[in-house]
Amino acid sequence: MLSVSAAAIWVLLACGVAALPMRWQIAPGLALLIAAPVLIVLLGRDHGAIAAGFGVFALVSMFRRPILHALGRLRQRHGAEARK
Repeated sequence: MLSVSAAAIWVLLACGVAALPMRWQIAPGLALLIAAPVLIVLLGRDHGAIAAGFGVFALVSMFRRPILHALGRLRQRHGAEARK
């Protein structure tokens, strides 16, 4: 039950971070991103793989733009190295 309570608090904090101006979202968003895998593992341990799967889906859904941005930067960096 602790994992569900922690996940619910994480969701409420994420909603609060989303309401902040963009320049203020970076530090708390990073803290949420670091805490998410721990919560997903706890959910998986307490409630099974389906609950963990929903957690992964929610994480990817919430952080899809930063993830896509990071992948784009990696592609650019990899492409620049390949052209050298």
